[in-house]
Amino acid sequence: MSHSRWKTLRERKLVEGFTEPEDVAEARREIRLSMALAKAVYDRRTELGLTQSELADRAGLTQAKISRIEGSDTVPTLPLLARLAKALDATLNIALDNDDTQVTFTAHRPDAA
Repeated sequence: MSHSRWKTLRERKLVEGFTEPEDVAEARREIRLSMALAKAVYDRRTELGLTQSELADRAGLTQAKISRIEGSDTVPTLPLLARLAKALDATLNIALDNDDTQVTFTAHRPDAA
């Protein structure tokens, strides 16, 4: 089933009053958060022109770990997020509000010399 067909069926079920079980809704929220983080890491890494291996070296991680983070296959701990932010020379911003999740990296400004 294509994504657009699945989305249409889901929307029709929601209009008809169908509600997802709470565990399914929670899993969906967790997946959205993981995907938002993955995209933010990828976007910042490519903005800096870094490979996954180069980012891994900066953060003291393996390339496989970076790949799992960017692939939404893992949810990093807070200390690991701090290491990523430092390696990406940025501040990590996470905004959680019901179904709206925003994850961004804000680049540090170069020191004025």
